[in-house]
Amino acid sequence: MVSKSRATRIGERIQQELMDVILTRSQDPRLNGLSVTQVSVDRELAYANVYVCVLEGQERSKEVLAALEHAQGYLRSELAHRIELRSFPRLRFHWDATLERAEKIESLLASLREEPKPADDQGSDEPA
Repeated sequence: MVSKSRATRIGERIQQELMDVILTRSQDPRLNGLSVTQVSVDRELAYANVYVCVLEGQERSKEVLAALEHAQGYLRSELAHRIELRSFPRLRFHWDATLERAEKIESLLASLREEPKPADDQGSDEPA
């Protein structure tokens, strides 16, 4: 078992290397525009939970996750060559909807700002 801080450092390193592998070596068009938003590794180094998103959002989530699951063996092998660990954790891919939620909140706030304020004196068009 590793310390929590070491597991965090390993997760950050996996995130960096995984992005590099996907950007430079992946030929799968389904992974275009992919961002790895976070990687969390358990303290036993058995699993690495990889959170991903794309700019297009939720409509491409199934396609992207299927491509990552298909390439999981290759990605794990590439990462194991780049990061020296006694045994490399298995990769589990998850969709990160944080960006979509943030956009929804921003649009709600913008719509609240644009709502017209009720007028106190409705009959007069002249300024007071």
